[in-house]
Amino acid sequence: MTSLVITGIGLLVTNDAEFETGPLGELIDAAVVVERGRVAWVGPARAAPAGDTAVDVDGACVLPGFVDSHSHLVFDSDRAGEFDARMAGRPYTAGGIATTVAATRAAPDERLAANVARLMGEMVRAGTTTMEVKSGYGLTVADEARTLRLARGFTPETTFLGAHVVPPELSERPDDYVDLVCGPMLAACAPYARWIDVFCDRGAFDVDQSRAVLEAGIAVGLLPRLHANQLEAGGGVRLGVELGAASVDHCTHLNPADVTALAGSDTVATLLPGAEFSTRAPYPDARRLLDAGVTVALATDCNPGSSYTTSMPFCIALAVREMHMTPAEALWAATAGGARALRRDDVGHLGVGARADLTLLRAPSYVHLAYRPGVDLVGAVWRSGRQAR
Repeated sequence: MTSLVITGIGLLVTNDAEFETGPLGELIDAAVVVERGRVAWVGPARAAPAGDTAVDVDGACVLPGFVDSHSHLVFDSDRAGEFDARMAGRPYTAGGIATTVAATRAAPDERLAANVARLMGEMVRAGTTTMEVKSGYGLTVADEARTLRLARGFTPETTFLGAHVVPPELSERPDDYVDLVCGPMLAACAPYARWIDVFCDRGAFDVDQSRAVLEAGIAVGLLPRLHANQLEAGGGVRLGVELGAASVDHCTHLNPADVTALAGSDTVATLLPGAEFSTRAPYPDARRLLDAGVTVALATDCNPGSSYTTSMPFCIALAVREMHMTPAEALWAATAGGARALRRDDVGHLGVGARADLTLLRAPSYVHLAYRPGVDLVGAVWRSGRQAR
């Protein structure tokens, strides 16, 4: 067994309640000891035990690796033309997903896998160490199963999203498509998925259809999460809370009953500010959620149509500037909040026993993530104790 000591940390964010310093369990002049890919010791640098290997980071700020709990990485081609038209005034609708579906169906496995690897490489370089990946651009039994199989080669956090939209060939028979999702498609996809998801919104699936999909997934052992209330207020948030969903994602349009339901539950509200940036839609009211006691996460929603970014630092900056979160709240949401949205207790913090996922900033404080937007501040990344950048 070998150990790594990372010392000379000017500011360490632990997200560990054991350290009651600041809102994020912050330590000044700290060190972390890593053994077997886990955090073995955290404390003042002057008291750090010796290790087999030592790295002095010369006063840098070190954080838990970002946890991106919502992404759509298995696809082919982009939709830059759609984005360009939207910036000229065309509104965003869920229907544009069909363009990506056609391209993804036609792409060979090798091309799709290469795209996932490229995007995950971007994520790691931006400090993300845990990623969730959804299907949803196949929308046939065979294509949904193969996209999930490809995604499982990159992450254990895979989500079956056959109920993304109704595919063009069944546009006049949406209930038949729901039956397909709940039957043969679910049977083919469940072996490659941990989660079941549905897009419960205008232009996608209504509450009854969404309930059928989620309950079918739950019945075969998948855990529920869902897209809801992105395009309009509806029943998706309360459906998620009712079914014990780990996370309801988007939450752009909420009424008081939605906020009350979230506040009284363990369901995380995952906010995706990259989508609002890319669609010129109103941003979610994060302040309202936080003040009500709702657990909030941030994620990229990386996809080629409505949020083509892999950068959690960019989403943090948007959350601070546009959604009125403090820098500390936004960082917690991008780390510990994302872990809660994935029901993980081994990532998103740097307490003893956590996975040794660390992101080093070329900055003295995490505040610089919002203070210096658009600047690449990530100087090093460790995943399970191994340097990945």
